[in-house]
Amino acid sequence: MKELSKLIFVLLFFTLFSCKKDNQSANPDDSEIRDRFFNLEKIGWKSRQYTQKVEDIGFTATEVPIQYYLLKDLGTENLKTVDSLYEVNKRERILEFTFQQEEEKDLLSKDFTGMEYTDAVKYMSFGLDKDFYVVTSKKDTIACSGVTYERNYKIAPYQKVILFFSGIDPNEKIQLVYTDFLFRKGTLKFKFKDTYTQIAL
Repeated sequence: MKELSKLIFVLLFFTLFSCKKDNQSANPDDSEIRDRFFNLEKIGWKSRQYTQKVEDIGFTATEVPIQYYLLKDLGTENLKTVDSLYEVNKRERILEFTFQQEEEKDLLSKDFTGMEYTDAVKYMSFGLDKDFYVVTSKKDTIACSGVTYERNYKIAPYQKVILFFSGIDPNEKIQLVYTDFLFRKGTLKFKFKDTYTQIAL
């Protein structure tokens, strides 16, 4: 009887093991993709952040890998879909740009912009894209292809926009150039030294 129960156990084990193996071959392993995303997350999705202060206003540029937004939107259930979307969009660059007054005053007030509050909001929403461009390490100049202004309705002590640039090789080092017409603080340059794709994945 003991021999029979051992035999049943062994057969059950092999049956389960072979089923698991079949499932893995039917659903290809995404561990390589998971490792890449884990490495990006480990160094900090938003670790490449550069701040310049002009008088009492801080300007911060942060390059965020496009995978961050894809995972945020699609989740981690199907990493192969996320990775294939990244491959299609890997020549896009997304930069977050924030403006913050050192005493956390509302930067869109007339005291800082010289224009009415609603006009300043319109400028942040529709006119700011002309103030930004990127220069690549090959000296190509890439215009900003779009800006999304994240309205915070005076809840957060800063103003934030998301900048979009297209047609940039993922291995290119870039420099963001901002000509500040809104607060009249001149031209600021933010050089991003490394690319995320150089990380040993």
